[in-house]
Amino acid sequence: MNNFCTLFDSFYLLKGLALYNSLLRQPEPFHLYIFAFDDRSFGILTRLNLAHATIIPLSELEDERLKAVKPGRTKGEYCWTSTTSTILYCLKKFNLASCTYIDADIFFFGSPQAALDQIGDKSVLMTEHHYAPEYDQSALSGKYCVQFMTFKNNAEGLKILNWWKDRVIEWCFSRREDGKFGDQKYLDDWTTRFAGLVAESKYWGAGVAPWNTRRFEFLKQDGIIKVRESGEVFNLVFYHFHDSQLYFLFNKLKIYQGSYVFNPSPLIKEIYAAYGKAINESWQMVRSVDPDFRAGTFSLNHIFEVKVRKIIFRLKRKIKKLSK
Repeated sequence: MNNFCTLFDSFYLLKGLALYNSLLRQPEPFHLYIFAFDDRSFGILTRLNLAHATIIPLSELEDERLKAVKPGRTKGEYCWTSTTSTILYCLKKFNLASCTYIDADIFFFGSPQAALDQIGDKSVLMTEHHYAPEYDQSALSGKYCVQFMTFKNNAEGLKILNWWKDRVIEWCFSRREDGKFGDQKYLDDWTTRFAGLVAESKYWGAGVAPWNTRRFEFLKQDGIIKVRESGEVFNLVFYHFHDSQLYFLFNKLKIYQGSYVFNPSPLIKEIYAAYGKAINESWQMVRSVDPDFRAGTFSLNHIFEVKVRKIIFRLKRKIKKLSK
């Protein structure tokens, strides 16, 4: 049994349900522990009665340390601060052998086992951003992405997890300061700080995202989307739909890719089309218990502004190339 945990509120509910449904399509048995960060998402998720999920209200997660820092952090910063606590809660409350935290906006196109097996005999598994050169923010946002992280329920795994929790309680903000950024930059030195205990995933199909599509070659074999990097081919395990934006057009739910400039492969369009279909399936599920639900969607004006910024970025890049 693969055990996962995630957290989200109503704004990310449709994406969180798409994540859950994508796991249902994979061959391995799983359980997803969902931390509902507002009452509306908790109510909807409870009424949906998801067979392979446990829904946990925010009130059960919050300890005195979290409550103490909550007033000084934005909603997003508080979610980042709470990530370590969700993993610890699951390991201790449900006595799991291991638990993998996954961001609510990732979507599985293939079995997660290839990625999970990367942990080997180590106690923690991390995935890199694998930035494309034009989007490399390693120095600012970190080499590793919190998107998919496994912790074993052993002395070493708990030691690292508790160290991380202490750090994010002390400082976890959406700004760069003294070599820190959010909950993420803390991971940069783990392979040396916790030498021999931390594995870095080398399965490139786990963690494809808007910031790295341009470094991959996308191909399709026997109906399976794959990526090629440095001559090696990997199944697409999951795609991180960071910056994807939902909006309504003529009362139909649509998805916009966001502000990144993508690899021109037609398979990118296929990936986003599949996610758009999954989001609409989520919306139908939610509407069955909450007919007026439209949280997490943007106005057409907002989508237009994002598109304009994307065009400007492309023009600046072309001008820079011409000037060389």
